[in-house]
Amino acid sequence: MALPMPPTDYSEPRSRGGYYPPRDFSPVVIPEPVRQKHNLFLHITLFLATLGTATFFYTVLNGEDPFANPASLLGGLPFSLPLMFILLSHEMGHYLLARKHHVQATLPYFIPGFPTFGAFIRMQSLPSDRRVLFDIGAAGPWAGVAATIPALIIGLSLSEVHPLNPLDGGLYLGDSLLFLGLTQLILGVSGSDVSIALHPIAFAGWFGLFVTFLNLLPVGQLDGGHVVYSLVGRPHRWIARAFLVVIAVLGANGWTGWFFWIGLLALLGVDHPPTRDFISTLDPRRKVYAWCTVGLFVLTFMPVPISQVDPIDIPHGEKTQVAYTPDQPASTRSAAFPLVYQP
Repeated sequence: MALPMPPTDYSEPRSRGGYYPPRDFSPVVIPEPVRQKHNLFLHITLFLATLGTATFFYTVLNGEDPFANPASLLGGLPFSLPLMFILLSHEMGHYLLARKHHVQATLPYFIPGFPTFGAFIRMQSLPSDRRVLFDIGAAGPWAGVAATIPALIIGLSLSEVHPLNPLDGGLYLGDSLLFLGLTQLILGVSGSDVSIALHPIAFAGWFGLFVTFLNLLPVGQLDGGHVVYSLVGRPHRWIARAFLVVIAVLGANGWTGWFFWIGLLALLGVDHPPTRDFISTLDPRRKVYAWCTVGLFVLTFMPVPISQVDPIDIPHGEKTQVAYTPDQPASTRSAAFPLVYQP
């Protein structure tokens, strides 16, 4: 995620709080912000803290007590290390393209959580035009997916397929078209309901897709907001508002976590600030890439990312979801995530 851009007041019309450029075409001096030095200690500390919380999360999810048995934390590394590589790849995609276009940006800030709240870089100067904004905004998701797909291929290859007990319940993880396609391609699940003992590397890959689609929401200064603003300009504000309505409907009828994101996005800002040159548009090549990025959002989107299903409520052969089953023996609970699949 690349946010936030510095505030501007020199390019928006007066009706939206800015002012008109001089009509005599006299030069307007826009001072560049003073470049801040990277606080490497802070960046490294946040990275290690996030690695720690992700490792702790998977260890607990796997039924272990890291306080009673600290060595059990080693079992969380097959999840946390690929996940951190995916997040780092995503953010470095933003950072390297920002450097290429001479946009001042910080190194990634990782946010510890359970397992993590992701990461972001902060742009310290404005992109010069929409083309630069698009390059920086789209680079992160594509770099992240480039790291995620190998993790999914390796992780799914190491996963095991078992017959599904339709009476099992658990914490169900949502499907995306990309995840389901790779699951069918690699594991060949078709023709009946099955459960998959999902390898921790595959779970890290699923989480990478989850982070990718959240960042590609076409709202505010999320990566998707950068891409859509680069593509359509000021009409982005109406697309963002329409999408908030869509996810509000999804929240009312499915995953209530959407309301948290609506509140967070409203706090961060729904509209996208302009670039220094807000008139230039994307060239044809970048327009193709932009629509490909929209396609990536469709492939990774999960209407209901997480849901809790009681054992007696699982409709046999109806759901197509990945689920964690907590009532399995600890010896077999190494990331056992049944996949309920209907061909």
